[in-house]
Amino acid sequence: MYSGELEFQAKRKTIAILQDETNKILNLSRELALMTEAIFEGNRTKIAESFERMNLIESDIAILRKQITREVIAIGSLMAYREDLLRTAYFVDEISGFIGGISFRLANIDPEIINERFEHDLKNMVGIIIDVIFKINEMSRTLTIKPENTIELASEVQKIEMEVDKKYREMTIEALECLHNPKDLILFKDTIEGIEGIVDKCQQASNSFTILALSI
Repeated sequence: MYSGELEFQAKRKTIAILQDETNKILNLSRELALMTEAIFEGNRTKIAESFERMNLIESDIAILRKQITREVIAIGSLMAYREDLLRTAYFVDEISGFIGGISFRLANIDPEIINERFEHDLKNMVGIIIDVIFKINEMSRTLTIKPENTIELASEVQKIEMEVDKKYREMTIEALECLHNPKDLILFKDTIEGIEGIVDKCQQASNSFTILALSI
């Protein structure tokens, strides 16, 4: 089998795995939204169930990331854009870690302390996480369908990133003014900082997808 065909098969397989990974990340963000609802409802059973489902999804994501690494190593220098592919996969994997950190912090904040002033904003921010990861998931799909659409999606991710930066600063100032318990303040600030971090990481993944799309 000649090298061009090997590269084509490796490209098709690794991109398929990357698409699975981004889809898992999207499912993880949706589970975070369900857990956030359960937290404000005070439903400990639903919170525990969400945690369990999120742990399973995170395990699947780690397996997929390893599969991409193995595929790239197996094809070696025959794949010209292997570094771009691995970089993109690692950015997506890091998003998973951010979501896990947010879920832990949210579960340990007393909802009665923050629901009066922050419930709507927090739910909205979690919704934004789903939106931006949906864009990343779409970018992974366009790689094999219409790579040029990746640039358009990247501009949408950038707009979301700018909006979240602004909202993060506003919520931080408000939290410093009205949350007086150090534990709640730290957990809340870490939560919204984690959300801002997810969107920043999505911006990095978006840039990486754009480079990958230009390489294919």
